[in-house]
Amino acid sequence: MNLAYIHWHPSPEIFSIGAFGPRWYGVLFAIAFVVGYYLMKHIFKREGVKLDYIDNLLLYFFIGTIVGARLGHCLFYEPQFYLSHPLQILKIWEGGLASHGAGIGLFIALGLFVHKYKVDTLWLFDRLAIMIALSGFFIRMGNLMNSEIVGCPTTQPWGFIFENNGEDFARHPSQLYEALGYLAMGLTLLWMYFKTDAPKRKGLIFGLAMALIFAFRFFIEFTKETQVEFEKSMMLDMGQWLSIPFVILGLTFIVLSIIRNKNAKEV
Repeated sequence: MNLAYIHWHPSPEIFSIGAFGPRWYGVLFAIAFVVGYYLMKHIFKREGVKLDYIDNLLLYFFIGTIVGARLGHCLFYEPQFYLSHPLQILKIWEGGLASHGAGIGLFIALGLFVHKYKVDTLWLFDRLAIMIALSGFFIRMGNLMNSEIVGCPTTQPWGFIFENNGEDFARHPSQLYEALGYLAMGLTLLWMYFKTDAPKRKGLIFGLAMALIFAFRFFIEFTKETQVEFEKSMMLDMGQWLSIPFVILGLTFIVLSIIRNKNAKEV
């Protein structure tokens, strides 16, 4: 019966030379930023924007994402432990990052960037939204290579047996579902940017990205195992509750963009 399933047992390390062994997750995470960097560089050049800010922009993006993701995991999923052992928060190499925390951290970092460099907020958010969606693809593929954030048990023939976790039954490859979903969203937003008038409608691409990414995240959670024990007693898991405000935020930006565009046409 198990022959119908995918037996998943990759090494988290790409290769090892003595104590040195780059891990798939770290490399894919880095690739996400490299792809984002060159994408934003191309967009800046295409629109005639000075490239002076792009290195600093990616620095703010990186720090906001990492700090937010780490604090999000510690405070949303295991607050009792980390508030009792605050120094453990610094041990990011032991794992524990939350995408919703990354979103909050990113908003704060970009807010600081916009304030310092006087960049048009909606212009920047619309273009970074494409990078955020595409980054989700690489990060979830990293989770898959680590055999972490696994799905619920399944009898579907495409189920994965995560042998590195000592299991002999199939689970939904929820990491792969998410990765492919984010890739599709990122490519769609990329198409909208290059082939439609969406870039002229400030806030539209960003709003769509937030609404689509987190609505998708809300529903994909139904195929995933809960990450911490207390979630088992909740009607919705933590990832779903945290997704709802982001969906509302995205829809708000979409509506405001439509209203703004309508008013501009009437003038």
